[in-house]
Amino acid sequence: MADTWEVAGRSFTSRLIVGTGRYKSLEETAAATAASGAEIVTVAVRRVNIGDASAPMLQDFVSPTDYTYLPNTAGCHTAKDAVRTLRLAREAGGWNLVKLEVLGPPPYLYPDMAGTFEAAAALIADNFQVMVYCADDPIAAKRLEEMGCVAIMPLGAPIGSGMGVVNPYMIRSIKQNARVPVLVDAGIGTASDAALAMELGCDAVLLNSAIAHAQDPVMMAVAMKHAVMAGRAAFLAGRMPRDYRADPSSPMSGTISSATRPAA
Repeated sequence: MADTWEVAGRSFTSRLIVGTGRYKSLEETAAATAASGAEIVTVAVRRVNIGDASAPMLQDFVSPTDYTYLPNTAGCHTAKDAVRTLRLAREAGGWNLVKLEVLGPPPYLYPDMAGTFEAAAALIADNFQVMVYCADDPIAAKRLEEMGCVAIMPLGAPIGSGMGVVNPYMIRSIKQNARVPVLVDAGIGTASDAALAMELGCDAVLLNSAIAHAQDPVMMAVAMKHAVMAGRAAFLAGRMPRDYRADPSSPMSGTISSATRPAA
């Protein structure tokens, strides 16, 4: 059986979600997105042209008929701006499944949880299906789930930092207590980071900078595709337990020793 996952009643095979920003060109965006095998792509509504037909449009390179668009509120620092942005996105493209993020100030852009709760409540009341970016805080994550968010997306590390999953214990705790999908979002820097997120049991990984800022974005997209698959397989397989003591792969008893070796 296919190892699929679901969010808001929609089923997906790929567990890698990729962003569409920060690339050198829309052509590179298209090539890397295709190489990643992703089925969902995030679209920063405030930064991407989705309505001016006279200018280059993302839709011409990464078609919404081939991918599920996930409008997000990148660059929003207040609940009011985030809600307005997603309402405009729904008017422009009819998108109801959205990614909410309300950011704190630079240089860390850490999730503003007070603003996140406020915006999530308004969007859910307005019948949006909200996938929510949040702090790696199990209590906050559970509250967002209970409010009605359809997926919880704790950060691995600050946005664009490339530091990987810096607090795996809290990510695992969030996943163990969640009844909706949990995705690591932000901070992934390389393939091993994505694999670790999946080994923790997360349902998927969302990243952008790790591919877009690589020296070869298309090759890194392929690496991320396989890393997510490998991490998922390792989680399902169940890793061996950790132990500070050695456990030899060959038995110690019944071995041939010098005392039992026949004379020449």
